[in-house]
Amino acid sequence: MLDDRKLAVLRAIVEDFVSTNEPVGSKALVDRHNLGVSSATIRNDMAVLEEQGYIAQPHTSAGRIPTDKGYRLFVDRLSTIKPLSVAERRAIETFLSGAYDLDDVVGRTVRLLAQLTRQVAVVQYPSLTRSAVRHVELVPVAAGRLLLVLITNTGRVEQRVIEAPGEVSEESIGHLRALLNTCLDGCGLGEVPIAVADLPDKVGPDDRPVAAAVLSVLLETLVEKHEEKIVFAGAANLAGVDFSRSLRDVLEALEEQVVLMRLLGETGDSSTVTVRIGTENPDEGLRSTSVVATDYGFGDLTLARLGVLGPTRMDYPSTMGAVRAVARYVGQILAGS
Repeated sequence: MLDDRKLAVLRAIVEDFVSTNEPVGSKALVDRHNLGVSSATIRNDMAVLEEQGYIAQPHTSAGRIPTDKGYRLFVDRLSTIKPLSVAERRAIETFLSGAYDLDDVVGRTVRLLAQLTRQVAVVQYPSLTRSAVRHVELVPVAAGRLLLVLITNTGRVEQRVIEAPGEVSEESIGHLRALLNTCLDGCGLGEVPIAVADLPDKVGPDDRPVAAAVLSVLLETLVEKHEEKIVFAGAANLAGVDFSRSLRDVLEALEEQVVLMRLLGETGDSSTVTVRIGTENPDEGLRSTSVVATDYGFGDLTLARLGVLGPTRMDYPSTMGAVRAVARYVGQILAGS
């Protein structure tokens, strides 16, 4: 166990290294921080921290820098999430509230996070499996072709073209549309197959082929893996970072949707901001980076995750504060959409 003074020294080393990107020596700690002890005492504390793996010496003549283990202790015990200023919160709310549909919400969110944190922002689209049906529309687009539009309570819009078996009258389309909305309004997407199971029995024999075609496309839409739709922005923010692994490895990992899914991790408690540091990341190419992520949603409904990726030399309190704040505002925007 480390005593309070050694913890204070570690906190000072992390804060100085994050702000300067220079190894930190005992004299600099005495000059910059009110630690109340001599440079020799701090050197002894640094030797203990190094021996226990919390800091390391990059060059023989240099000061010390935090290790992944040191950053982990800093995040878990030595720092608190830094709240955004009133002006920053107002700017976030104004920017996100201007979004006109789900794609725009996600696009604005990922750009905003990248700008706020100067890191790579990653946003997962709301999962269809956690959504409910708000409305179903059937629109004739040509002879024997219909457009199925599924709108969810999370603002998601799915559109599919249906090849109908022959001509379909406006009356038949209207009747089928009304039946679908009666069956599905407010229905969780996972419950849709059961909700529509007896729908073909509610239409006349002549309309059953088109009802079957519509239901086939509707159910296909629900089983597609929309959870894997993820967007990112801000890769240019990594250009000036000195990664222990190559920047190319990091960028290649970011191009893989499966990697991004693992990166954000599993959804859990929306009030919790999770931090994965360096070697804690599952992907080999991202072991010189840190990931800060959280859930977003509204009420008790968790929709998906968002977060940022950057170097392990990251301002963790500010980054965690930005990620948490943006997630809350996205949830509020979607709740009101």
